[in-house]
Amino acid sequence: MQTEAGFDQSSIMAQNRSENFPVVLRAVPARPRSHLLAVYGFARLVDDIGDEYQGDRLAALGWIEAELQQARTGQATHPVMVQLTALFADVDVDDEPFLALIEANRLDQRKHRYQTQAELAEYCALSANPVGRLVLAVFGAATPERTALSDAVCTGLQIVEHLQDIGEDFTQKGRIYFPADEMARFGVDEGDLGAARASDPLRRLVAHQCDTARGLLMRGAPLVASLSGWAKVTVAGYVGGGLAALDAIARADCDVLAKLPVPSRARTLAHMARLVAPGRATDAKAVRAVQDVAARWRRESWRQG
Repeated sequence: MQTEAGFDQSSIMAQNRSENFPVVLRAVPARPRSHLLAVYGFARLVDDIGDEYQGDRLAALGWIEAELQQARTGQATHPVMVQLTALFADVDVDDEPFLALIEANRLDQRKHRYQTQAELAEYCALSANPVGRLVLAVFGAATPERTALSDAVCTGLQIVEHLQDIGEDFTQKGRIYFPADEMARFGVDEGDLGAARASDPLRRLVAHQCDTARGLLMRGAPLVASLSGWAKVTVAGYVGGGLAALDAIARADCDVLAKLPVPSRARTLAHMARLVAPGRATDAKAVRAVQDVAARWRRESWRQG
């Protein structure tokens, strides 16, 4: 399995450059950065197996679960799973978030439709919320209050991802992450999801789902203010990236089929700055960190140009 084409460490980790939000900012100090990358690598590997593996996906997910236990004792074999050993040695975290991510991908193998938003939220509790809990653990910032806020942010981000992947999820994977009752309410047929352009009913449904996602992100946004330093900046990057993605969808008139709406770095940074320094409540270190991120992104853009 570790040598399967497309599941090697380099191809998995390279995907972080195409995510909706800054997965791990380059300026984050080495220790938390390495642990955040380990979390991302695990989540990406599990998702890739659940979405793309050509063999027995349930068996492969069972192998990953066994690898997780091996990582606890330093005996994992896949390079992505080996990265977790250092995290386990340094961070107080149990297996529950990792097992939930595996279970979400098991669920994807047998369930392709959701009837209500509440039912979809139960899926997000497995597929997205555990990542936020792991991020808090990496920064030693997990509390019940912060976890509740993080769950709102992560569910919102998962809805954003679903919106951007509507066509691919339907045509390539046979999955629909819209609640069936809302599809009926807005007059959206399943066939609309595979069209070249979004129909008017689908645009209205996407706009409604954008409102739901934005509401969740803003409900969880106080998490940023409760943190400090790089934890604050990292989480601001997640929330800001999600809001920027929603802005991009709105600018595309909610047509997520004709062309993928991509959030801009400028818009992401603007949201991050507002989250990190709202009004007079300023965290000087976090503000400087956001400024450092902006400078790095400008240099990268110049080099790429």
